Amino acid sequence: MGAQRARVDEIEGTTSGTTLSQRAYDRFKAALFEGRIEAGAFLSQAELVALLGVPVGPLRDALHVLQAEGLVSIRARSGIEIAKADYALVRNTYQLRQLLERSAVRYFAETAPLARIREMEASHHAVLTDMRGHEVTREMARRVEQVDFGFHHQVIGVLNNPMVHRTYKQANDFVQLIRADRLYGFSFAMIERTMVEHLEIIAAFRKRDPDAAEAALERHFARAMQRSMGM
Repeated sequence: MGAQRARVDEIEGTTSGTTLSQRAYDRFKAALFEGRIEAGAFLSQAELVALLGVPVGPLRDALHVLQAEGLVSIRARSGIEIAKADYALVRNTYQLRQLLERSAVRYFAETAPLARIREMEASHHAVLTDMRGHEVTREMARRVEQVDFGFHHQVIGVLNNPMVHRTYKQANDFVQLIRADRLYGFSFAMIERTMVEHLEIIAAFRKRDPDAAEAALERHFARAMQRSMGM
């Protein structure tokens, strides 16, 4: 983890602004999570240079970081293999998220200010109200992701642990890869299930019941994993 962090630090820019390597890194992730780079694909450096609009040198730097994070594998003489959103990746990602969030969700239930809990609840109800009966556009799906990921980031944030945060960020990248590959988020039925499951956890927060919050979280991740596998 220390070596990976050091490599990330190398491309995160200087006081003069964002470096080309960081730009290549950011553009690659955006293209991957938006589905412009297909999970499981093999691409050459030349193809990525053309797609991302960055020079080959900075791209190589970015690819080494992305390989350390598990999003690509650099294959000599074969090209760049993009991580595949297969069963193993889905299972491992949700298992990791569950392990990280169990203690966080309990602590959140015990300590989070009631006003904060009410804000979370209101944002989820607003999504359900605004989207019910409408076709879900990409803009609407992005709003759902903000509420969805924002919920989990608030929960994990109560631990105030930089090591947990870095690991969770990596798991979150895999979630976005899985969703992009499986077109998750463009169905209101799937969005509704996610919001309702979050609201079950939030209801336990309101009751200051860490046991109920943890149980609701486990149900949520089990169902989310099934949705990600198309079950």
